[in-house]
Amino acid sequence: MKLHTLPPCEFAWKYIAARLERNSRVDRRRSTTMTCRASGSSPSNLDLTLQSSFISLCAPAANSHGCIAVVKHLKAEDKVEIINAYGKTRTPEFLAINPCHTCPTLEINDDVAVWESNAIMRHLATTLEGGEDLYPKDPIMRAKIDMVLDWRQTSLYKNIPDIAYCVFGMPVSHEAAKKNMKELLDEHFPILLDVYLKDTPFVYSDKPTIADLGIAPVLTFIKVRSKFWDAVPDKVKEYHTRVLEAFPGAKENFDMLDGMATGYDGEGADAEP
Repeated sequence: MKLHTLPPCEFAWKYIAARLERNSRVDRRRSTTMTCRASGSSPSNLDLTLQSSFISLCAPAANSHGCIAVVKHLKAEDKVEIINAYGKTRTPEFLAINPCHTCPTLEINDDVAVWESNAIMRHLATTLEGGEDLYPKDPIMRAKIDMVLDWRQTSLYKNIPDIAYCVFGMPVSHEAAKKNMKELLDEHFPILLDVYLKDTPFVYSDKPTIADLGIAPVLTFIKVRSKFWDAVPDKVKEYHTRVLEAFPGAKENFDMLDGMATGYDGEGADAEP
C-alpha cells in the first residue's frame, strides 16, 4: 500500500520565504537538527541557518498526521509506503488515483484508493497486524469511535479554518474566529471532556484509539492565535499532550505543526478570543 500525505516538507519553503520577506528576525530557539533532516533538499538562495530555523514552523498536514501515526505505531512501514505528495495532487497521475485531489490518500492497489483521513485510519487499523489496539473489534466500542470521528468532522473541525488558516496565508474572518472559539468553549470542549473523556484518559478508552488521533493534531491549530490557546481549558490541553505523547513515532510531524502554529506572528496572532 502507498500512503500519499503532505508531511512537513517542501511546502515549508513557501512559508519560510514569506516570513523572511516580512520579518528578518530569526528565532534561534526553534532551530533543530530534526528539521534539517525532514526538509530534504533546500533552495540554494536561502542561508542554511535560516533554513534550519524556520523549517520547524512549517508542517501543514494535520489531517495526514493521524494516518502517519497509525502506520508508525503499528510498525508497518514495510507494508505501507509513506509518500510525499506535495505539488503532485493536481497531476494527471494523482487525479487518476483520487479525483478529489486531497491528502491523505491511501493507494491500496493499482485499482483501489481511499481518501479522507478517518476512512484511511479505519482501513489501516482493520487490515494491519495489531490494528485492533487502535480500533477495537468490539462492535459497541467501534460504534463509539466512529461516532466521535464523525463528531470531529461535522462539529469540531468546522470551527478551525477561521481560527487557524491565516497561517497558510488564506483569507479568514476574525469575527468568525471569535464565534468559532466561543462554540468550541461553550459546546464542543464540554462534550469532549464531560462525555467522551468522562471516565477515561482517552476517548471512551484507557488507551488511545484512532478517535484520539482524529482529534488531537487538529487542536494544535488553535495555537496559531496564542490568546485563543490560553483560553482552552487545561484538561483539554492535558488531553492533547497525552495523545501526542502516546505516538512517539509521529513526534517529528506533531512538533513541526506545533512550531508552525506557535511561530505565526501575522494578522490575528494576538487577537482576543
